[in-house]
Amino acid sequence: MPDQEFKRHIAFKFRIGDLLIGKPIMNSERFSFLEFGGKKIIRVNVAGNVVDKYEGQGESKFLSITIDDGSGQIKLKSFGDDTAKFSNLTLGQTVIVIGLMRHWNNEIYIAPEIIREQDSKYLLIRKIEIDKEKSKNAPTLERSQIVAIKDRVLNEIKSAEEKGGIEREDLILTLREISPEMINQEIQKLLEDGIAFEPRPGKVRYLG
Repeated sequence: MPDQEFKRHIAFKFRIGDLLIGKPIMNSERFSFLEFGGKKIIRVNVAGNVVDKYEGQGESKFLSITIDDGSGQIKLKSFGDDTAKFSNLTLGQTVIVIGLMRHWNNEIYIAPEIIREQDSKYLLIRKIEIDKEKSKNAPTLERSQIVAIKDRVLNEIKSAEEKGGIEREDLILTLREISPEMINQEIQKLLEDGIAFEPRPGKVRYLG
């Protein structure tokens, strides 16, 4: 019954990198929702390439699939009889995933409801679609403001280099007056321009 109630929630379209810097909201020890950009996220619609797969056999069936959309990686986890629905996925496939956000042992993951194979070109289409939506909802800023935000993000990344980089979450907490969407946007630009890199999902280092 709880899952049937969750299915009535909107499946928000997100890039994986945005989900990774969202804030898990807990009710006691139970995960309630992921908070990001003023949204309470329970269900998501994400796309990515399958880059890893682990299937546990035996009485306790378990399936873990890792997908990557260029902005980060996230795991899809199924248990019991549900594993049979997704066990035919293979490495390299591009998929669209609709599922419930989950949080366990300090890790955000998705409990998939639907996984559909898609053409590999769809990842670029999805990125353009989400970026267009972000820019439509973003406040209009002067060029000087945009440059100032970029400089502040870059300076924080540079100053953290002696510690081996900075977590995206820490960067957002440090620059509280800047929206998480704008910070994530600037980080993505730095990654694409080769100025920064991610040694692992969620952590950013200066490349120069």
